Amino acid sequence: MRTVVRSASKFPLDKILNGDSLQELAKLPTASIDLVFADPPYNLQLDGDLLRPNNTVVDGVHQSWDKFASFAEYDAFSRAWLTECRRVLKPDGAIWVIGSYHNIFRIGAAMQDLGFWLQNDVVWLKTNPMPNFRGKRFTNAHETLIWASRDQKARPTFNYEAMKAFNDDVQMRSDWTIPICSGPERLKDDGGRKAHPTQKPEGLLHRVLLATTNRGDVVLDPFFGTGTTGAVAKRLGRHYIGIERDRDYAKAAAERIGKVEVLADRVLETQRSKRSEPRVPFGTIIEMGILRAGSPLFDERRRVRAEVRADGTLAVAGQQGSIHRIGAVIQGKAACNGWTYWHFEEKGRLEPIDTLRMEARKRLGLTASPTVVAAE
Repeated sequence: MRTVVRSASKFPLDKILNGDSLQELAKLPTASIDLVFADPPYNLQLDGDLLRPNNTVVDGVHQSWDKFASFAEYDAFSRAWLTECRRVLKPDGAIWVIGSYHNIFRIGAAMQDLGFWLQNDVVWLKTNPMPNFRGKRFTNAHETLIWASRDQKARPTFNYEAMKAFNDDVQMRSDWTIPICSGPERLKDDGGRKAHPTQKPEGLLHRVLLATTNRGDVVLDPFFGTGTTGAVAKRLGRHYIGIERDRDYAKAAAERIGKVEVLADRVLETQRSKRSEPRVPFGTIIEMGILRAGSPLFDERRRVRAEVRADGTLAVAGQQGSIHRIGAVIQGKAACNGWTYWHFEEKGRLEPIDTLRMEARKRLGLTASPTVVAAE
């Protein structure tokens, strides 16, 4: 199987398309991609060499692909590739874009203008940033990532429970402390120099893909560089499509990805999000006889007692309604998750009725498994 191809006439799963990003994006089918990760040119507007205090030259970004004649030219370029990315995303697809203060605000505005719906901005805090050699600004120790769904109606993948477990059972925050790419991970050319000046750490992509994709999803990177997105996607059992116009970068990426081993299926199992599980109404619990009409339900401390009615409603203190509405009314709140608020008694102990919903799913043969796309 060839790794680097010129054409996307067939859906190029696990391929690197060596060509211009806009031209190659135009060849991809509409609504075919689950997630886009884009690390576009930052338009750093560098003027001349940057010197260290000892007068050695900093190995920064001086390549032609990062140079634009004006902000208007950069904005037109950004809107063009963002438009194509939005076209190829599935209805519930999402996109991540990473940038610095030079470009991320312009890209964020363009994304909103084009109809993307912003989910979060994430700050990547670098534990080992490049120092500020001129001493005229704060040390630039972070970059910003924008996570957005295709539109406001989309329901993008978010593995909330998995990320909470990843973070020692604490909700994952939007500030991520991860070292920059260095050491053995940093790809070098034949001369021992950086193969790519802006290579991202695999740890950053690992977190992005773990949080917002499922096994078998298709991840597109329109500015593939040396293939960090592809390497992490392959390891995590996701498919990738990379677009890279520089042949040397594409070659380095292909060699790198070829050495990656896919993790075993059992290792790739992600803790399920409850939102992804099949819906089972409380009334189903009653009609299946898992919980009988007339049974009492309690709050966690037995301060409130409600009676289950045959139609799946609860009655308490002269009021009747759904498990959610009655739970909210009792607490004087606008909303309530009745599945976790109400408890039933089992052998003298109180258990949340959410466990009954799991029993119902088991009896009904309902499972929530991700769709796996077969590789060509």
